[in-house]
Amino acid sequence: METAAKFERVSEERFLRDWLDGIGGGTPAAQEIYGKIRLPERATAGSAGYDFFSPVSFTLLPGESLRMPTGVRVRIREGWLLAIFPRSGLGFKYRLQLDNTVGVVDSDYYGADNEGHIFIKMTNCTNEKKPLSVKAGEGFAQGIFLPFGLAEGDHASAQRHGGFGSTTAESKI
Repeated sequence: METAAKFERVSEERFLRDWLDGIGGGTPAAQEIYGKIRLPERATAGSAGYDFFSPVSFTLLPGESLRMPTGVRVRIREGWLLAIFPRSGLGFKYRLQLDNTVGVVDSDYYGADNEGHIFIKMTNCTNEKKPLSVKAGEGFAQGIFLPFGLAEGDHASAQRHGGFGSTTAESKI
């Protein structure tokens, strides 16, 4: 196996700012949550996915969404990406879905203006009208490192600054 990346926490200042924007709640509670952030881990030696653990307990009623600031960033080797999916069991039992279907974290996201803070937005899409509850410290998503290739004639040279949608290029038609 090749080592493709290293998980880290974002700075406490970054987390507090993003937590207040994303979830809400006071600064003392957010500081306590920051102190409990657990970096993603694989559950077994044969696991492909690194589990992302919820920093707080939450419940999603059918149709509800949540934008979770994870407090995590990842330094990824060039030529690799991190794909993020719901945990298999939650997807199977509750149809938990990521709002962008599959999250893609590029290697240059680490240096973005937001420190590469990984957010995971998810929705409980159950047809059985079941609420989905996750306790603080439980896994709710998983990330898998994948290599990628380039197309012949690729000339990308722009530098990333932002997060979601920041690399959208203007059409050259």
